[in-house]
Amino acid sequence: MSHHNPEPVLGRPLEVKVDERGVERAIRKLRRLTAGEGVLREMKRRRHYEKPSQRKKRKTREAARRRKRRMRRQEGR
Repeated sequence: MSHHNPEPVLGRPLEVKVDERGVERAIRKLRRLTAGEGVLREMKRRRHYEKPSQRKKRKTREAARRRKRRMRRQEGR
């Protein structure tokens, strides 16, 4: 079995400061931030090898979804 180097993860660092409101609130905020950044989705996607053809199909599906969402937002204006 050959191992390949996965592409580096690019993104901004996530930082949550714990203040007088407590750790629980900071954890909830961190969960919201990671969900917004798509960290969990990316981790799940990287659990198994994705063939290049599958990657292309996924990328085109995601692009179509983003395009459709953008069109819906522009119609509402």
